[in-house]
Amino acid sequence: MKQFGLTAPVYATEPVYRLGLLTMYDHFLARKQVSDFDLFTLDDIDSAFLNVTRLTYSQNCHLSGKGEGIVIAPHVGGHLLGGTVWKITKDGEDVIYAVDFNHRKERHLNGTVLESFVRPAVLITDAYNALSNQPSRRQRDQEFIDAIQNTLRANGNVLLPVDTAGRVLELLLILEQYWEQHHLTYPIFFLTYVSSSTVDYVKSFLEWMSDSIAKSFEHTRDNAFLLKHITLLISKSELENVPEGPKIVLASMASLEVGFSHDIFVEWASDPRNLVLFTERGQFGTRARMLQSDPPPKAVKVTLSKRVPLVGDELAAYEEEQEKIKKEEALKASLVKEEESKAVVTDVTKADPMNIDGHAQVDAAGVRGEAYRDVLIDGFVPTSSVAPMFPFYDNSSEWDDFGEVINPDDYVIKDEDMDMGSMHMGGDLDGKLDENTASLMLDTTPSKVVSSELTVQVKCALVYMDFEGRSDGRSIKSILAHVAPLKLVLVHGSAEATEHLKQHCLKNVCPHVYAPQIEETIDVTSDLCAYKVQLSEKLMSNVLFKKLGDYEIAWIDSEVEKTESGTLSSLPISTTAPPHKSVLVGDLKMADFKQFLAGKGIQVEFSGGALRCGEYVTLRKVGDASQKGGAAAIQQIVIEGPLCEEYYKIREYLYSQFYSL
Repeated sequence: MKQFGLTAPVYATEPVYRLGLLTMYDHFLARKQVSDFDLFTLDDIDSAFLNVTRLTYSQNCHLSGKGEGIVIAPHVGGHLLGGTVWKITKDGEDVIYAVDFNHRKERHLNGTVLESFVRPAVLITDAYNALSNQPSRRQRDQEFIDAIQNTLRANGNVLLPVDTAGRVLELLLILEQYWEQHHLTYPIFFLTYVSSSTVDYVKSFLEWMSDSIAKSFEHTRDNAFLLKHITLLISKSELENVPEGPKIVLASMASLEVGFSHDIFVEWASDPRNLVLFTERGQFGTRARMLQSDPPPKAVKVTLSKRVPLVGDELAAYEEEQEKIKKEEALKASLVKEEESKAVVTDVTKADPMNIDGHAQVDAAGVRGEAYRDVLIDGFVPTSSVAPMFPFYDNSSEWDDFGEVINPDDYVIKDEDMDMGSMHMGGDLDGKLDENTASLMLDTTPSKVVSSELTVQVKCALVYMDFEGRSDGRSIKSILAHVAPLKLVLVHGSAEATEHLKQHCLKNVCPHVYAPQIEETIDVTSDLCAYKVQLSEKLMSNVLFKKLGDYEIAWIDSEVEKTESGTLSSLPISTTAPPHKSVLVGDLKMADFKQFLAGKGIQVEFSGGALRCGEYVTLRKVGDASQKGGAAAIQQIVIEGPLCEEYYKIREYLYSQFYSL
């Protein structure tokens, strides 16, 4: 954000903020160890995350400035811890942004709430998984465990290239629970630069996880992420000290381009007993994507890089260069200060000299030398008619009947100050950054990167299993049909998958489906127009409101006029109001009405989807409550029976359940 001068506010949930910060640290350190990485610094990461406003699920956030009138709210996405589906509301219309969602309930996450939104004006979603179909969770997890166990029993090692703090959490829980249930002793290691900090934070985010984890903690105080069978490592040297034998290592990065996973792959790839288990599709152009191809390559060229401290002549040359740079900076600073001092002295000499007892006095700074200049004039530039003097501030306090009047704002710690105070290293991490990780970040030892190229023979087993945590094609189509947006925008997917989902949605979901290309702009403006109309006091004085739950409702006949300020205002109509049919407002539930009639002494029962009242009268609802047409769904209540005293009594009771306008 600093590089491009971006200052826009960023909104995210608490887990995304915390774990996202750790993820960026891990990426930075992984690249810094193997290259002179200068695209951004740790300070850039901290300053970027200071712009993040943290929200909770379903919390409405009203934007200001250019976003005035827009309300945004995050909802459960089901893909990552703290992952969101965003609801954006403007003028009563909803835009749903749902990219990377998962409807399945997993060990540590609940499924998405996307299906709870019906008929939004616009739905923006992805076609990434439109062509894939997944097995059941139980089958997938069993295949995952079987592949790992078969390798371990053959005295082989298992490498899982993973992300820093995202989908790896589900993998950790699967392994932890299985090892606990079956009393296995094979060692498991989670290796990233911030592994211990990641797990520490995850332990405090139980309320963001699945219902089962939250209930387990409430009843037994058992934290699912108190990992008993998984060892957390932050350096490869710790792994090298582990005794020989079959083991499992979950290491970042998932791309196999840099990081611990890259180095371990180079060491283990040539042994046919070992297994590299991919749990997500590699991005185009990465080594992970190349190894996932069919058939995989038999050999790959890799670059091994390592950062080593400078010694001997290189260290001396580096220190000499740094000393030279410091001297140049000090010289520039002194020249700037000297120029500023000359400018101040010039302004002071133009002022009238002090007159004491009728005798003009020479400026003390000029007579007594430089020692007094800072005291008298540095930082204080007098006007042309006033000689330099110390400023005086009257600090007298206000008093009332209770004592000295205080300003509460003086005792409030501002958020900005707190953020800056916590930005020293590790951003706002509440001291949960591992000491060894922090020391690595603060390490300023002069060093250089030494690289070498070699060809690795790939003899180990390569397996891909889908643990990405995204809904598959069949589920996506079902969810989109249920949500039934007025307009649909498809992004983030291959051309084939996007076109496939687009054609399906045109036939089965909605007639307006867009699949924009990169940098293409599309217009999805709603066909509906919303206007703000001010209700005049003259009109409101004659309106009778009726209480309906938390609201008050009334029928209004008025004329709309444009005021001098350009706003619309409703005024009483100048002629007699035309008659209108009675409008019944309310939502009747047949089960509640059954209890109401029973309380009135009327015999009632459900029969064939209808409510039989007494001997002759029947009530039934007609119409589809989940209707997905362009208009709002309408239900009618039909009362059937002969015109008798019982009929009119039940009809009166029915009308009493509504508000008539």
